[in-house]
Formats: sequence, structure tokens, C-alpha cells
Amino acid sequence: MKWDWSAVSDFMPHFWDGLLVTLQILVLGSLVSFSLGLVWTLLMRVPSRWVTWPVGVVTEFIRNTPLLVQLFFLFYVLPEWDITFSALTTGVVAIGLHYSTYTMQVYRAGIEGVPVGQWEAATALNLPLAKTWTAVILPQAIRRVVPALGNYVISMLKDTPLLMAITVLEMLGEARLFSQQNFQFTEPLTVIGVAFIIISYLASLALRALERRLVH
Repeated sequence: MKWDWSAVSDFMPHFWDGLLVTLQILVLGSLVSFSLGLVWTLLMRVPSRWVTWPVGVVTEFIRNTPLLVQLFFLFYVLPEWDITFSALTTGVVAIGLHYSTYTMQVYRAGIEGVPVGQWEAATALNLPLAKTWTAVILPQAIRRVVPALGNYVISMLKDTPLLMAITVLEMLGEARLFSQQNFQFTEPLTVIGVAFIIISYLASLALRALERRLVH
């Protein structure tokens, strides 16, 4: 086997296109996941089975079915019901929805970890419920769960290649297309592997820095 640097050079414009798409998926998917996960968590705390039961069923179903199945359903089945999104939008929604059921559990653990005294203090101060959540409970809960949320960001990064199945040309999609067109697989796939390692490492460093900042 001979390493061909010219193949790397030829692939790099495609790599940058794929990297941009990967980062778009990661950022937007994370926002969907974090926001929707918090919504699921708060709905599960509503004192009514008419709310908690359907939310529990939906989130358990999403968490226990493969992300790839969900991607195919959103991309191929919804159009039969006249609900159509672009491949990129479908991928962002699918990955955000899927991981929201995991971040939901992270938020739940963080909220349950807030000392009871904090709830009692808010009650003693006669704070409105909304103020209790936004000013007292959630800031403490989220500070506790930042490491776990960050781990799911890295997991989402590793799952972005699945979107290739619905024609999204993220990093691996670009590498696969380039390889098939040029019959050179080693160089582009190696570049992609190294890129995933570097991005994951940088994300880990950023997470540790954020964690230290929140602790201090």
C-alpha cells in the first residue's frame, strides 16, 4: 500500500464541505436535544398522569428504537403524509429528538440532586413557581450535569455519519463519495478518522474548561 498525498490534497475541499455540515448537525442537534430534553423533564414533573403517561411512552419509544430507524421514518415515511423536510433538517431533528430522551434523564438526575433546602428556601421567600425554577433550581441542576451533557455532544458527533443514509453529505459521506469516484479509499477515510479524533478531543477540552469554570 502506498500513501498518496495528492489524494489527500484533492480530497481536502470535499473534507471542508463535509466538516461544515457535520458541525451544523452537531450544533443544531445539540440545541434541539438540550432544549427538548429539558421540556420532557419538566413535563414529567407535572402532577397529572394525563401528562406524564404519554410523555413517558413517547420518550421510552424514542430511546429504545435505533436512530437509523428514526431517520428512515422521518425521511421516507413522513412525506407520504405530506410532511417533508430537507435531508439536513431531517437529520438535525432526528438526532436532536433521539438524544433529547437521554438528556432528559440527565436533567432529571440534576434536579433531584438539588438539596431539599433550596426548595424550602424558595417557598419561605414566597417565590413564584416560575422564579423558583429559573432562579434557584435549574441553575444549580444544570451546573451539576454539564459533564454528562457534554458526553452526549461527543456521542452525537460520532453518530453524524448515520445521516449519510438519508443522503446528507457530512464528513464520511463526502469521503465515501470521493473514494467511489476516484477509487482511493485509504487517504480520505484516514483523514476523516483523524478529524473525528481531533474534534472529540477539542470538545473534551472545552467541556473540562467549562466544568472548571462552573465549579469555581
